[in-house]
Amino acid sequence: MASGGGGGGYRNGVHKATVKVDRPLSAPSTLRASSSFKSKCPPSVRRGSPSSFDDSVSGRVRVAIRLRPRNDEELVADADFADCVELQPELKRLKLRKNNWDSDTYEFDEVLTEFASQKRVYEVVAKPVVESVLDGYNGTVMAYGQTGTGKTYTLGRLGDEDTSARGIMVRAMEDILADICLETDSISVSYLQLYMETIQDLLNPANNNIAIIEDPKTGDVSLPGATLVEIRDQQSFLELLRLGEAHRFAANTKLNTESSRSHAILMVHVKKSVLGREAAFPNENADPYDSVNNYKPPVIRTGKLVLVDLAGSERIHKSGSEGHTLEEAKSINLSLSALGKCINALAENSSHVPVRDSKLTRLLRDSFGGTARTSLIVTIGPSPRHRAETTSTICFGQRAMKVENMLKIKEEFDYKSLSRRLEMQLDKLIAENERRQKAFEDEIERITLESQSRISEAERKFAEALERERMSCQMDYMESIKKLEEKWVLNQQNHGENGVINGTYIREGHVASVSDEVSEVKMLLRNEINLRKAADEEINILRNQLAGFMPSEAGGDADTVKLQRLLEDEKRQKKRLEEEVIILQSQLSQLTFEADPIRRLDRGRSGNGFAGVDYLSHVRHSPLKDMYNGQRASITNLHEQVGLQKIFSLLESEDPNVRIHAVKVVANLAAEEANQERIVEAGGLTYLLMLLRSWEDETIRRVAAGAIANLAMNEANQEFIMAQGGISLLAMTAADAEDPQTLRMVAGAIANLCGNDKLQMSLRSEGGIKALLQMVRCRHPDVLSQVARGIANFAKCESRACTHGTKAGRSVLIEDGALPWIVQNANNEASLIRRHTELALCHLAQHEVNAKDMISGGALWELVRISRDCSREDIRTLASRTLTSSSVFSSELRRLRIHL
Repeated sequence: MASGGGGGGYRNGVHKATVKVDRPLSAPSTLRASSSFKSKCPPSVRRGSPSSFDDSVSGRVRVAIRLRPRNDEELVADADFADCVELQPELKRLKLRKNNWDSDTYEFDEVLTEFASQKRVYEVVAKPVVESVLDGYNGTVMAYGQTGTGKTYTLGRLGDEDTSARGIMVRAMEDILADICLETDSISVSYLQLYMETIQDLLNPANNNIAIIEDPKTGDVSLPGATLVEIRDQQSFLELLRLGEAHRFAANTKLNTESSRSHAILMVHVKKSVLGREAAFPNENADPYDSVNNYKPPVIRTGKLVLVDLAGSERIHKSGSEGHTLEEAKSINLSLSALGKCINALAENSSHVPVRDSKLTRLLRDSFGGTARTSLIVTIGPSPRHRAETTSTICFGQRAMKVENMLKIKEEFDYKSLSRRLEMQLDKLIAENERRQKAFEDEIERITLESQSRISEAERKFAEALERERMSCQMDYMESIKKLEEKWVLNQQNHGENGVINGTYIREGHVASVSDEVSEVKMLLRNEINLRKAADEEINILRNQLAGFMPSEAGGDADTVKLQRLLEDEKRQKKRLEEEVIILQSQLSQLTFEADPIRRLDRGRSGNGFAGVDYLSHVRHSPLKDMYNGQRASITNLHEQVGLQKIFSLLESEDPNVRIHAVKVVANLAAEEANQERIVEAGGLTYLLMLLRSWEDETIRRVAAGAIANLAMNEANQEFIMAQGGISLLAMTAADAEDPQTLRMVAGAIANLCGNDKLQMSLRSEGGIKALLQMVRCRHPDVLSQVARGIANFAKCESRACTHGTKAGRSVLIEDGALPWIVQNANNEASLIRRHTELALCHLAQHEVNAKDMISGGALWELVRISRDCSREDIRTLASRTLTSSSVFSSELRRLRIHL
């Protein structure tokens, strides 16, 4: 018996090498090897007498490996990375890449790509085992792999909506029902789960502690307390599976939205009648009475098929398990570890196999190193982020291939079915015809689904090609405009050299009419002169009005100046309030921290929580202890009751749970503006930066970054953050972190700093802008919205600096390569990202020196679209005013004949 470690994804199915005993009536029975997993068993085994029932045959555990395709998350997160696995199915070989130039090669009995159908998986993995069970052997099919690689999909998928997606359990029962006669044979099913080292009945949840009974003579394992249901048709079996799946424990983790928290075990007991060894069909002309006498008594074969859907092993820091889910993960990993130890012992021919270390190994005692035909399907994923788990899973499969079982057939004579032999033959023919008919219908349905999929794919490709053609035509249009402009310049030069004849330019024998162009230029010149005259007249009128309003007395001058100053102060105050409202609205999505830490403290009482802090454990009626016991004091008054310094001291605790809870309390305090100044004065900012610098725990880094982002909303705190090297620390965290929530907090903090005019140079010199642009690698919408907000804030500050004359030259954002990303996301589906990038484009366009770069980078088209189609009127107005006020943009629009 053996054990394994690791799990998850598809849901694995265990495959046992298949040996089928076929006994034709006219010849001695032979032991056949399956066409999919070719067994090393002898070609035939003679069993001429009852004593031959005890003959045993060597059968190695057969192992197949199946690769899961990339899921939606991996398509986004690993888009720039190659798969860590390369399959060579024709050689039954797998390559696991260590890096770009080195890889390890492994060989299996079967290698199934991500495109392998459920039908093919069943035929090469489980069907040989099912055939062996029908021939009187015990068989096991087991799925093993990391969480999220498709074990349950492979083994337990019901296929209600799509029959082609049916898993091994459903297909195995279909074959068993098709191969037996219900009048003479019987099928009974038990469905169990091993949860937290307790065997529970999935068909009767009240029966939740089933004992394992071992025969001291034969070593056979049985579960007499389990519910045993007789199966008569496929529909009743599907209903049992649905009932069992409804009672099975599952949970949502970061690796799988519905991760199994228990090992599911389906036991199918088959009793089948077969003809006697020397029996044969009589000739057509033979006497029917004599033919009956020629029959030998039929033989009953009792086989047991065990289908095991192992729960996937998981790494806690990847799955995010906590609380009760963490205890479940520990139990799963322990049972799989025990299975792996048994596999290792059997592979190395050890004298001691630790079967009794786990109930899982006791249940599978006959499957590894016993008498059952065993097939193991190992499921893996392609993501390079899980290379270590994939390597462990592959090594488990390699060790399992070294395990040898001694197969034994179980037969006994059956005198009751002798009279029904001819009817059974007829039933078999009918069943075979029905199977072929169903296979034909399934194939038709599969072809239909495949054709629909191809049509959808063709439509998608056509839409993409149409979009590329549109962009190409747009670029060709711009190129043609440039060429026409160059020709016009050449024509003007030729006009100066070769003269004009009747409104037509002549050069090298070619005549080109330019009367229309001359008329248009003259008209534009007249319009420009009229506009200038109108502007001069308006200026004169305003000057006269100003002179009329000027009082004659000096006292009146002072009042006017004072009134003008008050009006200017009022305008500045109004503008500042509007900017603060915009900043607060954009930061609303960022300030969603985890639930009330007081509630988390209550839930975490089973762990260390604050229990590890000495002064809290000795003060019986302190506010924190009252909160710990459920009274939940207000976060707002927490620092007044306990003291900020005591809370900050918890940030240096050696207990990780204490550190996490303490930093969450600080973060929630920092979310309130009234507490921010006190936190900074008490040194809280220094503690938070220290955590960001020293702790590698992802939760601490995420919450600390969120607290710094809250403090960065205050303009006075922003200079403290810069003075203490906070920008560099945030940039380092952005480069190291992979968690989207951590990156969202860091991006939010940098975005708040980008709104400060005084920090423009520091943000660039200390790597803040580059860090902001690097975080677009995450592609998470929340992260991208914060990046876009930071770019918009920075562009707005630059625009103000250029207006006041304190900055000259191109924008820092353009020099650092941010313009392509801004243009690409200016029409993003997410409203927050789109709004911020639209604002950034408008602010960049207000500085004339950026215009040429924006035109060459395609930003002009986006500005035109914003001025026409933007959902917000203020942004549309800003874009229109920017395009019309810039001489470079106006000239380009006229050249392209675009009217706003």
